[in-house]
Amino acid sequence: MRSTLRSTQPARPSLPVRALVPAVGAAALLLASALPAGAHVRAVPDVTAAGSYSVVTFRVPNESDTAATTSLQVALPTGTPFTHVAVEPVPGWTATVQEGPLPEPVEVSGTTITQAPLSVTWTAEPGTAGIAVGQFQEFDLQVGPLPAQGTRVVLPAVQTYADGEVADWSQVADEGAAEPDSPAPEFTTTTAAAGDGHGTHASTAAGEDATAVAAAAPSGTSGASGADGTARALGAAGLVLGAAALVLALLRRRGPAAR
Repeated sequence: MRSTLRSTQPARPSLPVRALVPAVGAAALLLASALPAGAHVRAVPDVTAAGSYSVVTFRVPNESDTAATTSLQVALPTGTPFTHVAVEPVPGWTATVQEGPLPEPVEVSGTTITQAPLSVTWTAEPGTAGIAVGQFQEFDLQVGPLPAQGTRVVLPAVQTYADGEVADWSQVADEGAAEPDSPAPEFTTTTAAAGDGHGTHASTAAGEDATAVAAAAPSGTSGASGADGTARALGAAGLVLGAAALVLALLRRRGPAAR
């Protein structure tokens, strides 16, 4: 009499199923990268070279679920002050640069100064939406000359909402420490560009060129660029996962017939 032996070892996944594993993993990574990181007010300079003039973009997300952002105030450094500060007009917003005396005289580009720009405030004009829920706004500020190489340029910001809530972005972490809950916008200066003097005409021209480029770039509260990138990432991940699910479903249907 013949006896039928059945293997008790689990069947290995078929080749198509095993081939799906990398695809599913890639989709999971794609989805994870599409998720937004902690949204904070950021300062993004177009130039960081010491002695240069930089257009610093303040990227301001609205983190409230119920109220719009109506004001942003940025404090400028007094230990390494800027002698030049200029704002780029933003439709629906009024910008004010406040100047005043420094805590103590400071030498900048060979000149001792006792007064400098101390802060910049952007305020939503009456009747405008400000930065609505789920949106962000960019504010451009041309500053210079930048201080010596390796200087941390810290720019504390205060974000005010229509309901009176205030977000204070002023925490400064020690070098190498983890980012605090409410970090102040900042950047670090780098080596001076070759042939670029501190506060010279060449630096000013570079700053004016940067402003022209920034003015030509589209701006607004819609946040279309960030949203478009996220949507594409999510769409690609969805296609990968959908294809994987379809193949698995077909394999399960064919399974009983193959036994």
